[in-house]
Amino acid sequence: MNRSDKMIKGLEKAPHRSLLFALGMTREEMKRPLIGVVNSANEIVPGHMHLDIIARAVKDGVRMAGGTPMEFPTIGVCDGLAMNHEGMKMSLPSRELIADSIEISATAVPFDGLVFIPNCDKIVPGMLMAMLRLNIPSIMISGGPMLPGKFEGKTIDLITVFEGVGKVKIGSMTEAELERMEECACPGCGSCAGMFTANSMNCLSEALGLSLPGNGTIPAPTSARIRLAKDAGMQVMSLVEKNIRPRDIVTEKSVANGVTVDMALGCSTNTVLHLPAIFREAELDLTLDIFDEISRKTPNLCRLSPAGPHHIADLHEAGGIPAVMNELAASGRIDLEVMTVTGRTLGQNLEALQPRILRPEVIRTVAEPYSKEGGIAILKGNLALDGAVVKQSAVAPEMMQRTGTARVFESEEEAVTAIMGKKIKAGDVVVIRNEGPVGGPGMREMLTPTSAISGLGLGGEVALLTDGRFSGGTRGAAIGHISPEAAEGGIIGLVQEGDLIKIDIPGRSLELLVDEAELEKRRRNWKPYPKEIRSSILRRYSRMASSAAKGAVTKI
Repeated sequence: MNRSDKMIKGLEKAPHRSLLFALGMTREEMKRPLIGVVNSANEIVPGHMHLDIIARAVKDGVRMAGGTPMEFPTIGVCDGLAMNHEGMKMSLPSRELIADSIEISATAVPFDGLVFIPNCDKIVPGMLMAMLRLNIPSIMISGGPMLPGKFEGKTIDLITVFEGVGKVKIGSMTEAELERMEECACPGCGSCAGMFTANSMNCLSEALGLSLPGNGTIPAPTSARIRLAKDAGMQVMSLVEKNIRPRDIVTEKSVANGVTVDMALGCSTNTVLHLPAIFREAELDLTLDIFDEISRKTPNLCRLSPAGPHHIADLHEAGGIPAVMNELAASGRIDLEVMTVTGRTLGQNLEALQPRILRPEVIRTVAEPYSKEGGIAILKGNLALDGAVVKQSAVAPEMMQRTGTARVFESEEEAVTAIMGKKIKAGDVVVIRNEGPVGGPGMREMLTPTSAISGLGLGGEVALLTDGRFSGGTRGAAIGHISPEAAEGGIIGLVQEGDLIKIDIPGRSLELLVDEAELEKRRRNWKPYPKEIRSSILRRYSRMASSAAKGAVTKI
């Protein structure tokens, strides 16, 4: 019996069938499995502007395999366009809305299977949350990564433009040069070209077995991406037939695989927010400790932008996620028995693909990694009792251990004004607080201040700490997700201008060098920073959001 039979079959369902006839559906189509095609296409996000083409290919695949596709939409926010203004407060809450809206649509219409078509930022994790929550046979096919741009013979991307703003400020680039650069950094459709959040999550969906091999790296503008979309449409029909569901695929072993690949690739720090939220939907607990435990024993094999010169298109040419997983599996770091959406185990997939590293400068071997530890580190200490996260693969060596002077700001805007005004100097530790899930509210991503610091040439001299979060495009000693956040009474709310802060990334420590007696005195005088929240969505999110250490999900 198909899940959709409850809506279609039987005398009493004549009115339902009448509405399906109104859609132009035939009786033959009603007899076939109904496949929901969740499409986040829009004309706002460059990564989504071509998803109508991907959706058409998916539907072609569904029909070729004997199913009936029914497309429905969800929203999407472009973090790049939302950056450094109040719009960024909406980005993380949109993840919850995306998951909820899909649950509503896919419960109101009892589909037999689902194909998810996301591409950017919070849309990928939002769809993965819905996939595991609904637990209907499902597959994900992203729109694919953008190709990098070219400027004066050099390969560039969106982050190059962000950092260009700082370069103009110090006179190492002219405004005219920046204007020319901004026209060619993002050459077309796709999720921004580096190992930023969207591509990190698309690669990890492949590593988790929830999408077909190639999903994370096949470039957006290619016919190979369209063919993969057709394959995904056909494959969901096989999943329906065999009743293979997302929670059959996402187990504790596949979770460990996903985090291992995360560390090997040097993915965005946002994965530390999204993976716990996703696995929570499968009733699996993923703590920050798991990230650090796996990071300590997983070598970093890739240094993609912003950590290095290569882009996702280079990773694809080098062998993609299968080559990375195969290299990790050879040393016993990957479980090959886990199930995938191909209907075969990961080991069977790799055996069929026979992947190998084709560009060793892009994917290094376990024997000769960029570093012996993974791309992300979890720090703890009196300044982050529940943890903080840093992309250690993108930190300059001289900033791995540093004691600096606190420069305290109550918002991102205040910090950016000071940075752009050249009021931050070498040795400073910029502290941006009241930007967490509750205090922001919405936990804004802060690519503008980190890029400005890099563009000003201070990336090896200045650290940035926040209870907010950073873009996957951030590089430098940018330590985010500090928990508890200031609004929840965290120590970051007690930091004062001129305090000394000790950062020890290898030692996994983040300490405010103020004695306990002084901290207790400050606690007695502390009051939450006053903020007027006009948005009803943000008021709800502020009341319901959990700690960043728990994925910043809304509490049930």
